Amino acid sequence: MALDGITMAALCRELNDKILNSRIYKIAQPEEDELLLTLKTGGGQLRLLISAGASLPFLYLTDENKPSPSTAPNFCMLLRKHIQNGRIVAVRQPSLERILMLDIDHLNEMGDMCRKTLVVEIMGKHSNIIFLDDRNMIIDSIKHISSAVSSVREVLPGRDYFIPNTQDKSDPLTVTQEAFINAVVSKPMPAARAVYTSFTGFSPVMAEELLYRSGLDSSIPASEYGEDALHHLYNNFIWLTESIKAGDFEPNIIIKNDTPVEFAALKLTRYNTDEFKIESNPSISYVLQNYYARRNTVTRIRQKSADLRRIVSTVLERNVKKYDLQLKQLKDTEKKDKYRVYGELINTYGYNLEPDIKSFEADNYYTGEKITIPLDPDLTPSENARKYFDRYGKLKRTEEALTLQTAETKSEIEHLETIAASLDIALQENDLTEIKEELAEAGYIRRKGGKKKKELKSKPFHYVNRDGFHIYVGKNNYQNDYLTFKLASGNDWWFHARQIPGSHVIVKSEGRNLTDRTFEEAGALAAFYSTGREQDKVEIDYVLKKEVKKPAGAKPGFVVYYTNYSLVASPSLEGLTLIND
Repeated sequence: MALDGITMAALCRELNDKILNSRIYKIAQPEEDELLLTLKTGGGQLRLLISAGASLPFLYLTDENKPSPSTAPNFCMLLRKHIQNGRIVAVRQPSLERILMLDIDHLNEMGDMCRKTLVVEIMGKHSNIIFLDDRNMIIDSIKHISSAVSSVREVLPGRDYFIPNTQDKSDPLTVTQEAFINAVVSKPMPAARAVYTSFTGFSPVMAEELLYRSGLDSSIPASEYGEDALHHLYNNFIWLTESIKAGDFEPNIIIKNDTPVEFAALKLTRYNTDEFKIESNPSISYVLQNYYARRNTVTRIRQKSADLRRIVSTVLERNVKKYDLQLKQLKDTEKKDKYRVYGELINTYGYNLEPDIKSFEADNYYTGEKITIPLDPDLTPSENARKYFDRYGKLKRTEEALTLQTAETKSEIEHLETIAASLDIALQENDLTEIKEELAEAGYIRRKGGKKKKELKSKPFHYVNRDGFHIYVGKNNYQNDYLTFKLASGNDWWFHARQIPGSHVIVKSEGRNLTDRTFEEAGALAAFYSTGREQDKVEIDYVLKKEVKKPAGAKPGFVVYYTNYSLVASPSLEGLTLIND
């Protein structure tokens, strides 16, 4: 989910508790749309990470540092000039808007105390970080928004700052019972949607939570509720908003298959099922960091891999079209035997044919049926026979060539699909480096400046399961080959999703028999790291590593095996601990 106004309220409270009166020690801009403020507090040093990324905006306190470019961007330099060594004297949130304002006192060039405000707007693709003077005028922003981009509000130096009211939402902290009921009943839409489109601060997730706590069906319009149900809904709404006013937040993160799938500043009781695990923490920053760190990494890597994805997608699409055409041409060669039979029958029965006839009927001694054979009246019977034999020979040669070509094209498609799957699970720049190297080796891209092959530094995923078995997963085809033919010994077990692109999964047996649970968990891991990860069930092949062979000249990651076991697994990381080697 995106950061909503309720989460921002929890952040506002936490920042007031932890960074009020802190000094801004360092200002960095590690990404084009990110700021990292290092703060000196009475209790030590903290970092505030702020992202205005269109796809993943956030802010939270963190202990982690991030590398910055050698030359600071202009916005970063401007902030350093004005507010480095300044003190944060207030953290404010207007109503329940997705906005935080950091008021900062600092000394100007003349030694006079001045106040500036750093505004963080977390509004999806419209997110921004805006720097204001003491008159509420924009000094600069991390993103410039002109009138050509937005007719509602310009965000440019010299413009007055204001919060746009484009959605006509009410403040949930001050709304009356009558206004609340009128707002949700008047909208001909599901009740949950009526809530989050009527009041600031509410996301779809929190609206659904409100309806769940009220015991009401969120998918039907509120106008279908009875009077008692509406009063009950309002009472739950008041209890929830009273928690916000009092600062009684319960930050929690929802885990499924060891992956964070949702978070909130108030407890999400509707996820209290066996399928999900609710992890609570008193710090909303901790929850946000756990949730966003992985997604931010994936988002950044996807941005940095966009060119590679485009190359792979383009080449793959071209090869799929070529393969379809080759199959069509190959199907056309199936009529070659008909022309051979025509030629043979003309040679057998054509000695007594009359001149200038356009066809004749003959017994097909292969099938015992009569067939009609077209003839060119301008040619002799032997010339007609030779013409059909020539067609047969041409189609036979075409079939032989196309059989090889289609096999090569299919192999190339399968290779490209595995590379596309590798891009989907890449988490680090080193992972992309290996994929680039594979693309260069295959001739899809050129190495810059004719550089030699780089030393590859990315490592496979390494898990340990509940029975103490070490399980390794290849992130790309080079790693798949390494795991299968270098790391694994003959009696280790090899897993792979059947007939779809996916990672090689190796379970190190270390002389022990694998438990049933280990087979199931390794199969679930192979399903998770395959293109079938969105399916409920994936068929998995598994076999002792010594049964897996690599044909001579085969592409990276390609193997064969002629005997195997099979199981059906649901994609999952449950019960596995990721080891950071």
